[in-house]
Order: sequence, then structure tokens, then C-alpha cells
Amino acid sequence: MTQTLHPISGLSEATATAALIDALRAPAQRPLEFWLNGEMLIGPGYHVTEVKAVSIEAMDCGGKAASWRETVIQLMDGSAEDAAGGFMTNRKFLAIYDRVTGKIPVRAEAEVRFEYGTAQAAALQFHVTHLEVQPERLIVHLRQPGVQCKAGEACGLPAGETVADESCAPNSGCCGPATASEPVALIRLE
Repeated sequence: MTQTLHPISGLSEATATAALIDALRAPAQRPLEFWLNGEMLIGPGYHVTEVKAVSIEAMDCGGKAASWRETVIQLMDGSAEDAAGGFMTNRKFLAIYDRVTGKIPVRAEAEVRFEYGTAQAAALQFHVTHLEVQPERLIVHLRQPGVQCKAGEACGLPAGETVADESCAPNSGCCGPATASEPVALIRLE
């Protein structure tokens, strides 16, 4: 029996913290695994090392300001001894999460991400695509982060649409690298 949370098909969609936490509360206690691209990303014995309630204030290359919240849950590989103990259960994960949210305000509507890296791979914040509920385990499916031009329409509108801000007209290069005709300043760091 498989239960799926809100699938994420594009960068503009997100899995809310409350959606994932509620889905983890529903089933009985089971090992909790994290997979990326159909393969296990983090082995048994991992630790939840930090839960971050993040506020972001940003401005895109088209000059549009935005703000939002994210919940970032950092995971770390454990020792060989930890790994021998198996995967953390959803109940233990929820106990850690509940202890944190008793001390810091985590917003239910904030997108939830999982941060993970190793000595061989830089830490990344992965998006949650869905939760798979199996009789013997729970699998949180993740996808790699990506970037997109948030001012895409202002920087290259589809044919027939107009631009309100001439500084970011179609083909103006507001989102792209400098052209050969634009001066480039080099600063020597010593």
C-alpha cells in the first residue's frame, strides 16, 4: 500500500512542512528512509543534526522582491555502530521534530527540505517529492535542487507580450552573463 504526498513537478511547487509531518504521524512506527532518484541516499544510523526555521528575503534579477519561509532538516551519517542499529523510526524522528518546534517557531506552510552531504559530496538541500508508505518502512523521496530565472517572463517574454520595465526587456541580458561589449571589472585579491 503506497500513499503519496503532493508530488513536486516543478521548482514552483513545494511540499509543506505540515503535509510531511502529518503524513509521518499517520502510520505505525516504521524505519524512515531517504531516497534520491529511486536509490537510497542515506544509510542506516543517520542522525537529525539540526532543524532550521529559515526566513528568506530575496530580489530576483528583474527587481522583484519576495520573501518566504522554509524548514530545513539536516541529516548526517552516523558511525558504524549507529548503522548497526538500523534506520531511525518515524516516531523517533517526530520526537526530535516536536522537541525542536517546542523551542523555535517552525511554520506549517513553509516548504520542507532535507540537507545532507558527506566528506565526498557537498551538502545540498533536497526537495521532498512524496512519502511512500510500505508495510515494513517509510520512504521520503527527494529530488535534487535546481535553479531558475525568477524574472524569466521579464527577461524573455513570450511573443506578443509587453515589458513594463525596460531595464529587463526581452534579450536584454538582465539574467545572463555580460556580453563581450560590456566592460568587466577585475579585482585582484591578495
